[in-house]
Amino acid sequence: MDLSDFAAEVGDAGPVTITGLGTRGGAVDGIRCVTAPTGIEWIQADEMIVSCGAGTPVAELDAALAEVRQSVALALTGTVGGALSVGLSGIRRLGDGPVRDVLLQTHYVSAAGEVVKAGGPTVKNVSGFDLCRLLVGSRGTLGFLGDVILRTRPVPDASQWFRCEGEPWAVFATLYRPVSVLWDGESTWALLEGHPLDVAEQAALVGMHAVDGPPQLPTGGRWSLAPGELRSLAERSTAGRFVAEIGVGVVHHQTPAPQRTLQPPIAALHRRLKHELDPADRLNPGISMGAVAGV
Repeated sequence: MDLSDFAAEVGDAGPVTITGLGTRGGAVDGIRCVTAPTGIEWIQADEMIVSCGAGTPVAELDAALAEVRQSVALALTGTVGGALSVGLSGIRRLGDGPVRDVLLQTHYVSAAGEVVKAGGPTVKNVSGFDLCRLLVGSRGTLGFLGDVILRTRPVPDASQWFRCEGEPWAVFATLYRPVSVLWDGESTWALLEGHPLDVAEQAALVGMHAVDGPPQLPTGGRWSLAPGELRSLAERSTAGRFVAEIGVGVVHHQTPAPQRTLQPPIAALHRRLKHELDPADRLNPGISMGAVAGV
């Protein structure tokens, strides 16, 4: 995939922003806007990797991978580049891992307007600082993703949500590798995948029954807590409606998340990284790098 035109469009001077389908906030208002290349370059099903332009819709990529019974651990809305740049994992994170694990290699355009390679198609071929993990969640403030190589995963024979009343701790401790365990203070949901007989046996083991899907998530705020703090969540004075991801620590809450201030050493590190990679602050100006360390 030739990225020279994309690099020329980004250029090496003046503020510039990037957008895809606009589902995750889109471009910075009033700033010259560019879009990343689109299209699936290749799928290597035997190696469980795929190469595509960062502007490719995730739904389009998912449909192509479904033909070889594989998928990619990204939310199905928006573009591949948008999902990686925002870096927020979905409710399958317990089983799928964080979004940063999906990106194996990228060619991105730097603030100097140059195409830079980061990572490699296999982990054993990579040495030095892991720029891919740095770029995921940086919201386009350190570089604009051009093309990417992503890790895929097989589609399971069975995938089913289950529910039971009560707290999630015994369920979480008993189930074998659940993809997701959710709790709203009253009921527990679990997503189990694998062979149909194994899925049914695991659900019966903890007394759960099949349901159509997970609970509706509150959209007021996304809290990040230590997994051990979730036990006392229902007793907090700020309780209200919530859905907690057990084993992960993410809480989808009806109220905005408490404002967090980065510790001075971490804030200083963010400033140094931004200055090193974008000294003129021209890439997505005004957007915080706070998501770099996010979940």
